[in-house]
Amino acid sequence: MKKNKLPNVLVLATTFPRWENDSEPAFVFNLSKKLASKGFNMVVLVPGAPDALPYEEMEGLKIYRFSYFYPKKLQKVFYNGGALPNLKSSWLARIELPFFLLFQFFHIGWMIKKKKIEMIHCHWIVPQGFFCAIFSKIFKIPLILTAHAGDVFFVLNNSFLIPFGKFAISQGKCCLANSRATLNAMCKIANRETPVEIIPMGVDLDIFNGQLKAQAQNIKKIYNINGPMLLAVGRFAEKKGFKYLIEAMPLVLNEYPEIKLLVIGFGPLEKELKGLVLKLNVGSSVIFPGKMTSCELAKYFTLSDIFIGPSIVTDSGDTEGLGIVFFEAMASNTAVIASRVGGIIDFIVDQETGLLVNQKDPKDLAKKIKMLIRDEKLRKEIAIKGKKYVEDNFSWETVVEKYYSVYRKTLIK
Repeated sequence: MKKNKLPNVLVLATTFPRWENDSEPAFVFNLSKKLASKGFNMVVLVPGAPDALPYEEMEGLKIYRFSYFYPKKLQKVFYNGGALPNLKSSWLARIELPFFLLFQFFHIGWMIKKKKIEMIHCHWIVPQGFFCAIFSKIFKIPLILTAHAGDVFFVLNNSFLIPFGKFAISQGKCCLANSRATLNAMCKIANRETPVEIIPMGVDLDIFNGQLKAQAQNIKKIYNINGPMLLAVGRFAEKKGFKYLIEAMPLVLNEYPEIKLLVIGFGPLEKELKGLVLKLNVGSSVIFPGKMTSCELAKYFTLSDIFIGPSIVTDSGDTEGLGIVFFEAMASNTAVIASRVGGIIDFIVDQETGLLVNQKDPKDLAKKIKMLIRDEKLRKEIAIKGKKYVEDNFSWETVVEKYYSVYRKTLIK
């Protein structure tokens, strides 16, 4: 790395905001902009989307969005629910996938040459991790690989992908996982002498300030909430397990009819989930406010009494790698109920920082929800311990310092 020159880093991702205040998950964006402020020239390459600019500069990042299908408004593989759910539900997305792979491969090579890239940071090991590994070898530039769970579990459950995942991991100068579950999956794919390091994504603690709750009080009036407020947030995708939470609601409402559950998000299963609410006749108690920005969501986190993440392991092996929404709920001083799957068990200690439930078990969910409603002391204790745990381990300041150290070491090697 030359002195007095900002190192050129190429960031690859397939989950990224399409525009300012987008409702798409922003963890790669947040990490990248904070690393840019540390002295790196961050060049981001992500898939294009209808109405998204092909190039823009945002908070220190140079963001390039490549199109992979025409007309652009028909691009379906990414965003609005995520690649795996979109591929499962849309025949057009499946048709577009080979074109995406071709265009992504071309743009990675083109970007490395044009921008004189000195290091690649790739999020997700397939497909872009495999492509980045090839170009890392060709151009002899270091590769940092970050796995986010869904990618490695998908590879393990589709054996034809294992050689691609193994090659990607083997070429990484540094391989990072967001949880122990993700780390274990990476090690199964490719036995490495160099251990995979765990660095989670972070949460913005500053937005959960003392004034937020007062600002959000009108939300309860809007939805006529006079009793306990339950909250669930995430993409309407199979691995989120919202179906089982909705199935638990009649059991909860039998004892606590004044409860309201707000399910915030969007995705391919929206129609199915709303249909289930009607079928179970809980429409007056289960509300779908729609997609929101992170700033809007913060108000709902702060107001809620209990946050519920009923995640599952799907038949394809997809599951919760970490779940930033859990950290946001805990940071807002809200008690959390979560399933014993994926990376969740890294930070939810049963009866301490949250309550754990069996996946795909509406009865267990209902039991734990009623337990926390009934026992206000336990609910407050869990909320306090959960908040402290997040503040101590998952602030962006803590996470970025770890990534900064990895970047420096990788560039110096």
